[in-house]
Amino acid sequence: MWSFFSRDPARDFPYEISEVIPGLEEKSIWEMHKGKKKANGEPVTVFIFEVKPGGEDLLETAKSAVKRLKTLRHPNILTYIDSLETDKIVYLVTEPVETLERHLADEDVYTESQKKLAISWGLHQVVKGLSFLINDCSLAHNNVCLSSVFVDQAGNWRLAGIEYMSPVSDPPPFKSVRYLERYNTPERADPARKKVTKWSTDSWGLGCLIWEVFNGPLPKPTSLKSFGKIPKNLSAHYCELVGASPSSRPNPADFISKCRSNGGYFKNSFVDTMIFIEEMQIKDGHEKSRFFASLTPLLDSFPQNICKYNILPQLVNAFEFGDAGSAVLSPMFKLGKLLDTEQYQKKIVPCVVKLFSSKDRATRAKLLQQMDQFVHHLQPSLINDQIFPQIIQGFMDTNPTIREQTVKCMLHLSSKLNYHNLDEELLKHFARLQAKDDQGGIRTNTTVCLGKIASYLHPQTRQKVLISAFSRAMRDPFPPARTAGILALSATQSYYTLRDCATRILPALCALTVDPDKSVRDQAFKAAKGFLSKLEKVSEDPSLTEQMEADVNAASSGSSTGIAASWAGWAVSSLTAKFYKSSQQSPSQPTAVQADSQSPKLSSDSSHSVVSDQSHAAAAIVKDDHQDSGSDNEEEWNDWGDIEDSSVTSSTTAVPTTSSKLEGWDVSEDWESFEMDSGGEKSNTTVSSSRGDWNESLHEDFIPADPKLKPASSYNWKTQPSSVSDDVFSSLGGSSKKEIKKSSEHQGSKVANQMVTKSVDDTWGDWNDQFQEKTQDKAEEARKKREERRQQKLKELQARKAARQGASGPMKLGIRKEH
Repeated sequence: MWSFFSRDPARDFPYEISEVIPGLEEKSIWEMHKGKKKANGEPVTVFIFEVKPGGEDLLETAKSAVKRLKTLRHPNILTYIDSLETDKIVYLVTEPVETLERHLADEDVYTESQKKLAISWGLHQVVKGLSFLINDCSLAHNNVCLSSVFVDQAGNWRLAGIEYMSPVSDPPPFKSVRYLERYNTPERADPARKKVTKWSTDSWGLGCLIWEVFNGPLPKPTSLKSFGKIPKNLSAHYCELVGASPSSRPNPADFISKCRSNGGYFKNSFVDTMIFIEEMQIKDGHEKSRFFASLTPLLDSFPQNICKYNILPQLVNAFEFGDAGSAVLSPMFKLGKLLDTEQYQKKIVPCVVKLFSSKDRATRAKLLQQMDQFVHHLQPSLINDQIFPQIIQGFMDTNPTIREQTVKCMLHLSSKLNYHNLDEELLKHFARLQAKDDQGGIRTNTTVCLGKIASYLHPQTRQKVLISAFSRAMRDPFPPARTAGILALSATQSYYTLRDCATRILPALCALTVDPDKSVRDQAFKAAKGFLSKLEKVSEDPSLTEQMEADVNAASSGSSTGIAASWAGWAVSSLTAKFYKSSQQSPSQPTAVQADSQSPKLSSDSSHSVVSDQSHAAAAIVKDDHQDSGSDNEEEWNDWGDIEDSSVTSSTTAVPTTSSKLEGWDVSEDWESFEMDSGGEKSNTTVSSSRGDWNESLHEDFIPADPKLKPASSYNWKTQPSSVSDDVFSSLGGSSKKEIKKSSEHQGSKVANQMVTKSVDDTWGDWNDQFQEKTQDKAEEARKKREERRQQKLKELQARKAARQGASGPMKLGIRKEH
């Protein structure tokens, strides 16, 4: 009666068993199946033993194997997860693996060179597992062969097949599977004839495994006499393993030592790397930094599955829970490319978000340099809400390299930034850097980057900003900055109206045709010819006007249009190589600056000769600027003042400070909204207090391989007085901009565009109206001053007349009495 209520334990087994994995037929008492956990679908491997007629004695062997595996925990032994035992069946659940024979036969897993490295590391793992059993546990495996080794997803070789394991003091048990008899040792036929050691049986089995790895399954014991494809640096040690005398066979621990010596089979970059990763927890910080710095170039030759599932998780753990520092970032991001989108979001993105909040400069610089490797995996919301607020702190960093790398990384982020972050916050910082940064290379990079991201800006923002910004760059004392302004105008010409080309751009370009620098003059002539040709075509055929101005009001897009799409020859990564080649310099001009170093040194040290040359050249430019600025008389101010006028603080510092007459990106009443803090007052601080605890130390791994390759920011160009403010400026428009943006989201496209236009106008001002209003105001002011001077002269004349009339005494000769 009770049998009616009994339940089959196999029905409650929490794992689903699927198809058979071939490879163990007639080689083991187990049948290998794929499986997964019912609760979460986690993959596993299920070894099944079913009692067959006449095989009841094997049931105890299977149960004994399960018990042994449950108690053995070692990285090189197959991992036990769960089991189920009944009178007729035994289930053994382990980590997901496949047979070694099948793994080596798969030609899609490795290249020929990668397969050699994978085998060397796999054999090292098996020998290490044997050493653990024999020397630490005093257990003999007694079944080392090709069918007792399995490989997991990460390429790790796991030792299993422990059905015949026994204490080292006991003789090897009888093997119930006939196929395994070919692996018996010679002394097994006559144990009394020769003296054996506790490892002699397993050493012989290791020799059989090595032969099978390189030559395939062992057909018969006599085949061990030929080396086959066994490498030469392993042949001598292989001969010792399969020696006739049991006492001469080496201990597995000694075998590892011999093969790890110079020239040994286990002595290669891959095995060295894997051993270091396993022992990473006991390494000091200097050893880790040196290791990670040398790891990146080696990864290309390593097996991809091992890099993806073995090395990469170790690198992530080393960063999160260890003191690996910024050196781990390069190999970690390189290996991250092997992950699919879901895995990347799960493993790498959380680390990236955490990294951007780091106060260590070397870490931040590494992140900025390698932005292109992971930015496409980041969601726009994540960038705008968590990452961008951390990145913009770099615009105000006291270290020039951080500022320069922050500018460069905007090329990769701009396509994912929202209106507030791109058109307001970012341009606010760009305006300050272009006008006030003391590094000529950073000012140049700012202009370059603005030209590159112009296609992402709102159309109204483009019309208000670009011409003023690039015109400001063309008045910079640093020649590459002036060249950048010219090239930026040419590359973004599709965003300008024909009137702007004629009245604002061409006059600015013509002024540079007499520039003291020949490269600047050449670029100015080329750009001027291009704009003139455009105007000439429209003059000949007015119907082309609409076509020429098609992109002026075009919505921001994910890629540049028009000529900007082919602007590949000009990039921030090589700005001075493109703008200012040393072969074109005169002795009074600055030397070229290399700005694309992959690992710039975090210091602002500069060469004395470079600084001296730059000072002389900048002083000459300042002198020319003073001569060209014209009279300071306000009555003589004309319509070109917003482009041509410029002033400098000192001929020694050679830094242009914008006049109150200037518009656009100059420090005018309208531009000051980008340069004021939230309280409406200029700040005299040079660095944000939030960065006060940043690590000032420099990392050795951050020194470039070639000391000649330095970023433009590594040179102190001495072009800005130290008193210039380096403050963080408040966002544009205040709450009114938020209300405008909020209303534009709920209204139609037409109303939204009107509101955005009004928002930009409120912030930036209508540049054309301001131009006319300023002209009228100054004319009116000049008229009032002339009237005041006339009235003053009239008063003085009347005073002198009254003084003469009141004088006593006779009139002098020659003086006519006035009536």
